[in-house]
Amino acid sequence: MSSFKGRYSYSVDNKGRIALPAKVRKNVSPGANDTFILTRGYEQCLFVYPQDEWAKVEDSIRGLSPSNPQHRFFVRTLLQWAVDCQLDSQARLSIPQDLLKFAGIENEVLILGVLERIEIWNPKIYEAYMNNQPATYETVAEVVLKPAE
Repeated sequence: MSSFKGRYSYSVDNKGRIALPAKVRKNVSPGANDTFILTRGYEQCLFVYPQDEWAKVEDSIRGLSPSNPQHRFFVRTLLQWAVDCQLDSQARLSIPQDLLKFAGIENEVLILGVLERIEIWNPKIYEAYMNNQPATYETVAEVVLKPAE
């Protein structure tokens, strides 16, 4: 089981490759075999799942109903962007141009560890996202972490 956390600033080379931070690589489970699935995330970021964590996502979406239009839309959107990616010898992920374009990524990226996945953001888009939240971290924490009654 992977457990990613932290925030890292990196650059993107002219071939769309991003180095995966050593602290992040250390938390990839051996079951992933240095293979990742990249796809469109929520908001305007990219999701990067180690292969073993992606298998859990697939199991979850297999349980969705093909007769439900929202389920079909979600599955199609998620999977049409999904690509397999192997770490190269320098621990880099090669991100396809259409995903870079979707996320507005050019030269710099912000890499976030988000438990079972990694998120890749354009730093300016992430800053705008964080600054435009309707509530504060504290008020959201109060609601999210409230004990069940």
